Formats: sequence, structure tokens, C-alpha cells
Amino acid sequence: MHKLMVLYPEPADPDHFRNYYVSTHLPLVARMPGLLAWRYSFEVTSTPGQTPYFAVFEAEFADAEAMTAARSSPQGQQVSADVPNYATGGVIVIDYPVQNGTY
Repeated sequence: MHKLMVLYPEPADPDHFRNYYVSTHLPLVARMPGLLAWRYSFEVTSTPGQTPYFAVFEAEFADAEAMTAARSSPQGQQVSADVPNYATGGVIVIDYPVQNGTY
């Protein structure tokens, strides 16, 4: 499995971010080919102190190739082009292969 994570610093207008993200951006994300699962949260905290992030998004793909294909697809390009419409604080995008823990 391969994960894509997006970290969102505080936007200029948090209410606009929340509303636009849920009603417009996430439906675009859901159309990406090869997407196995996705999650998001506006309840981001850190220990100790204040978190530098307003929101977090996580997507799962079968492997890095599937993620790359999804991001390169017309749907993925539409998702990327939509980010400036709500993420005025910028974005940090990371991806990584998932390793299962064992005991």
C-alpha cells in the first residue's frame, strides 16, 4: 500500500476552507482512479502546544505507480488545480509506502 498525505497550514478564511473542501474539493478527490480509501480531519492537534496544521488529508493507493497514475490523470490534475481555491495557507504533500508492523 502507498499513502498520500496532505497537510494544510492555517488558511486565511477557515470557514471558507471547510465549506469548499467538503462540498467541492472532496467530491473531486473521490473521482480519482485507483483510490482505495481516503480520510480527512479538521481536528489536528500536536503535543505539546499548538499544531502548525489546520487540516490533514490521507489517501491510500495499491502502490506508488497507482498513486502516480491517479495524480497524473485528468481527475488528479483537476484536484491539483483546485487546491488554490481554498488552501490560502499553502499545502505540504508527502507520500510513502506503508510498512506493516509485526510483533
